Amino acid sequence: MKVLVLTGSPHANGTTALLADEFCSGAVESGHEVVRFDTAKLKLNPCLGCDHCRRNEGKCVHEYDDMIEIILHLLTADAVALVTPLYYFGMTSQLKKVVDRFYSVNSLLREKSKKLYLIAAGADTDEWAMDGIRAHYKCLCSYLRWQEGGTLLAYGLGTRQDAENSEYKTLAKKLGQEI
Repeated sequence: MKVLVLTGSPHANGTTALLADEFCSGAVESGHEVVRFDTAKLKLNPCLGCDHCRRNEGKCVHEYDDMIEIILHLLTADAVALVTPLYYFGMTSQLKKVVDRFYSVNSLLREKSKKLYLIAAGADTDEWAMDGIRAHYKCLCSYLRWQEGGTLLAYGLGTRQDAENSEYKTLAKKLGQEI
């Protein structure tokens, strides 16, 4: 099975980088092919809502940024994992920019069912803090006609050390193994 992992953190050694590493490790151990993009390090433009893609067979007006590489893997993936720190009760703008650009290939994405996974981490300890990102995940699954693969919502992780000393590290690996 091909698994596409899209991370949204601008911090290369942050909490979600560690959780993404563990998830990928678990998936590889279970025999899956994993392709990972750290979206904060890529040259990506936002969707303009211009419908250029609709008039030009899915070609985005931003055809020369790094999104084309993501789209190639997105279309052939069997599972997609979104990994993000919680920024103001949602995913980071770096990851949201990628999700918005799914628009150019909506019809193709909705033709083939995939599994969608969500790993989110935040310093907040209140359960309600993840309500928005959880709702967005469920909405994406419904809209794209994808299966909910699973979620890992990690609370109380303000630093990488918090993540290293938590059960979430093990849970992320287990989620990857269970794909």
